[in-house]
Amino acid sequence: MRAEYAPPGPFNEQALAPDPVTQFGYWFAEAVATGVPEPNAMIVSTADAAGRPSSRTVLLKQYDQAGFTFFTNYDSRKGVELAANPYASLLFPWFPVLHRQVIVSGPVERVDAAESAEYFASRPRGSQIGAWASRQSSPVADRAELAAAYAEAEERYPGEVPVPPYWGGLRVVPDRVEFWQGQPNRMHDRLVYQRDGAGWVVERLMP
Repeated sequence: MRAEYAPPGPFNEQALAPDPVTQFGYWFAEAVATGVPEPNAMIVSTADAAGRPSSRTVLLKQYDQAGFTFFTNYDSRKGVELAANPYASLLFPWFPVLHRQVIVSGPVERVDAAESAEYFASRPRGSQIGAWASRQSSPVADRAELAAAYAEAEERYPGEVPVPPYWGGLRVVPDRVEFWQGQPNRMHDRLVYQRDGAGWVVERLMP
C-alpha cells in the first residue's frame, strides 16, 4: 500500500517561525482547520530504566513556550517509565489529511499541583470518577471488576471530585522538534529545530 504525497509546494527554511512552538501553532491551526481527526492526539514514547521503549496515544492538553503538556496517572506504565527515565518523544501523525508529522523530544517534568488541579476541575465528571476507578496499567480480572470500581468511586464522591494523589500533568520540554512534510517521489522536507543555549538552530535532514 502506497500513497503519493502532493502538498501545495515545498516546505522551506524561509517559511519557518523563529521558534518551534510558534511553528507548531501554525501547523496545529491548519490541522484543526482542515479537519484532521483529533489533531491533538499524539503518540507518546517512553523507555524504562533498561532502555526498552513503549508507546501509546495520548491527548495534548496545552502547549506554550514552556513545553507540551498532557495529563495521566503517575503510576501508569508511562508514568513509572518517565520517573525512571525522564525523557520522551511525541509524534503528531497528521498524514491522512496534510501529509505531515511533527516529532517533539526532550526531558519531562511534572507540572505543579495547582495546574493539575485546575485542569482536573475542567474535566467531565465521568472522567474525574474514572481517574479514581482505574489504577491505570494494572491488571484487572474482567470488565465487571472495572465497572464495580467505577460505581464505588461514584458513590464515594457524590459531589465535588478531588484530584487523585497519583494523577497530574507531565510537560515535555522540547530540545528537538522536527517538522516533516511529505513530498512527491519520497523527497520529503524535514526541518529540525535544535535547542542552542537560549535559542534554536535549524537544519534540514535528508528524507
